[in-house]
Amino acid sequence: MLISFFEEFPNKVSLSKLRLINFNTKIYLAASSYKEFNKIASKIKNKFVKEIIYWPILDEKEGYWISPFSKRDALIRVFSENINGSVMIDAELPKNKSLYLTELHNFLKNKSSIKNFIKKNKVYTAEYYPEGFLKNIILSFFGLSFDPNKFNNNVIKMLYHSMHNFNENFLKNKIRYGVNKYKDKYLLAFGTIAHGIKGNEPLLSLAKLDKDLKIAKELKVKEVIIYRLGGLDKNYLKVIKKYV
Repeated sequence: MLISFFEEFPNKVSLSKLRLINFNTKIYLAASSYKEFNKIASKIKNKFVKEIIYWPILDEKEGYWISPFSKRDALIRVFSENINGSVMIDAELPKNKSLYLTELHNFLKNKSSIKNFIKKNKVYTAEYYPEGFLKNIILSFFGLSFDPNKFNNNVIKMLYHSMHNFNENFLKNKIRYGVNKYKDKYLLAFGTIAHGIKGNEPLLSLAKLDKDLKIAKELKVKEVIIYRLGGLDKNYLKVIKKYV
């Protein structure tokens, strides 16, 4: 099983954690533009990093994440970049809640633009983990969930056990269903082992990370992405190395 890492805040400290990695991995690297991404990615020299994936982040007033409620100008800016390689769309509702009103008139156009971009590029979509069939339909309607069998995307379901108390049996059934339906295009995200944009996210215990990785391995998930690289230490590393 491939174990990769998100890095939402790439800097000298967070990227220094790459020195701990001596197994094949991928890095999903956040940047405000493709130019900035290439500048940061060019500094990553670890031979075990087999791919660095562009993760576009908007300004907070533009929505921060990618959704039909994001500022239309911001989406056009990202989607018009000459991206050479894979890109990850972080499909989440905007941090700036006023966008629900101000961008409502652009909802359908934005949703269409996002769908077209996914269809035309090699895209990973990081998505909420729905706890039911109805919720999945709602997420699809709001342009926050994309079926790999329709869009040819790789879907990453964000299963952050430190923030949600997922029932284990339910979890196993959902993962088994996803693997059977989408095969290698169904990926999981675990975490968090470092704080995110809120700054106060609870951290995943070693025991829970071990359990999550064990379930993913047993159910033949091709790739797991851990949020985030900056939180990697020798203790987390010891758990991770049991499953690579």
